[in-house]
Amino acid sequence: MKEVKSKHKSTSELLLPILFIILMLLVWEVYVRAAGVDQTVLPSPSRIVAALWYARSDLLNNTLYTLLETAIGLTISIIVGSFLAILIDISKLVDRTLYPVLVVSQTIPMVALAPLLVLWFGFGLAPKVIVVVLVTFFPIVVAMVDGLRSTDRELIKLLKTMGANRLQTLTKVQLPASLPYLFSGIKVGVTYGVIGAIFGEYVGAYQGLGILIQTAKNSFRTDLVFAAICVTALLSIGLFWLTNLVERKLIPWHAKATS
Repeated sequence: MKEVKSKHKSTSELLLPILFIILMLLVWEVYVRAAGVDQTVLPSPSRIVAALWYARSDLLNNTLYTLLETAIGLTISIIVGSFLAILIDISKLVDRTLYPVLVVSQTIPMVALAPLLVLWFGFGLAPKVIVVVLVTFFPIVVAMVDGLRSTDRELIKLLKTMGANRLQTLTKVQLPASLPYLFSGIKVGVTYGVIGAIFGEYVGAYQGLGILIQTAKNSFRTDLVFAAICVTALLSIGLFWLTNLVERKLIPWHAKATS
């Protein structure tokens, strides 16, 4: 009975926002057609859908390139960020030295740094990956540090009384306990990463959704700009959903506790 209620609740929670979006699109379509709005200023949803279909090949190729940049940058952030978070938790010296530097790094405006990265590393993959790392690294490190520090201290004391060393305590208690926090940081990083990759492409690139948006804007193809924005949103949602799926597979106990 509880499972039926849970399924009904989840269905209604999903259905309501979908119906709202459909209603907004209908209002948008009617307004553009009734008011005779210039399609280069505000294209109708039907025109955007048509642009999605006719430019599907270009959109797919550029989306795959943006996805590659995001995946590489996010992977680097997860690996290096997790390692640094462990060091910050273990060493007070590292905590006092690097944690403030991480906070200060977030005050650097990306709009000023991205052009410099293109100037230093060219129009290839490297500057976009660096931008993704810079925008995703901080939330992952902070979330992981919070997870390591939130571990039940009584449980740690219990393991120490049983003769567990620092490494065993870390691997058997702290890391498993910090995984929900880490995935929360990754979920934030995923959305930031896609935006960061597109912004890096917008500054200078040969491929990607960012350069496609810029080219379409310069050609007054507003419908194609909106189509690329839709694909960007779908890419972010897809990566977020994938992260959530991996989280449920790796830490099912947390998924059951929060469901």
